[in-house]
Amino acid sequence: MCVQAKADATMTPRHDLLCLGLALGVAAMTVAPARAEQAVPPPAKVSCEAPAELTRIEYSLPRIQRRLATKDAIKIVAIGSSSTYGAGASSPAMSYPSQLEADLHALYRGVKITVLNRGINGEIARDMLARFDNDVIAENPDLVVWQVGSNSVLKQLPITPAKAVLRQGIAKIKAIGADVILMNPQYAPKVISKPNIDRMVDLINATAGEEHVSLFQRFAIMRYWRLTRDVPFSVFLSPDELHLNDWGYACVAQHLADAIAEVVQRPTITAGAVNARR
Repeated sequence: MCVQAKADATMTPRHDLLCLGLALGVAAMTVAPARAEQAVPPPAKVSCEAPAELTRIEYSLPRIQRRLATKDAIKIVAIGSSSTYGAGASSPAMSYPSQLEADLHALYRGVKITVLNRGINGEIARDMLARFDNDVIAENPDLVVWQVGSNSVLKQLPITPAKAVLRQGIAKIKAIGADVILMNPQYAPKVISKPNIDRMVDLINATAGEEHVSLFQRFAIMRYWRLTRDVPFSVFLSPDELHLNDWGYACVAQHLADAIAEVVQRPTITAGAVNARR
């Protein structure tokens, strides 16, 4: 995977194969142009780096921190819609939950880490909450990554009700002692063309702060790639201009894995201490 550089010790065969595949794709393009309906393979020289202020997560993950310290098995549930399920990926193994599991294994080789993919295409927050008991709580996870917001924007549904749903879901997760990370929508043409996208991103970001749970800023990271680094959408999105492609999912997974690794190395920060810094 041609992504932000890591120490050689953390590289895996999957990283090497993806980098090789991207390099071969670029070489093939010099021989014959890609058909118009195909996605343009991302150039091997492009990385998915982003500033630390966009990739870091603010609040501690105490349960993950404890289990890593004792090398106990860790279970993560990734719940969401199609961009959790992996729409646009070439195979289930290239979805972000699958790649997150692989990246965490590379970082913590002595710990059994399982990431369960509980994404269902087309769902909004209310649909996800309705299956929390079976798909999330019953698994007794150590961490829940909740990707949410995109389909409400795409369907142009009212934004305000999502706040109450998010709070209910977060309360359920906290009740079993699991850590929480919210993931906001993707920065993609079909999403950013909708009038309520900024309101939805703001609502999710604000709710994370109010509930003292971490936020993975997928929207800001992808916007940085496109607007600041001038990376074409075709590099990280599938041809539908909505879902990520293998490269995009790989980058999301790596940034999230790195964010988890970074936050568990920090001293535990209480919500009161965080608020006092503001």
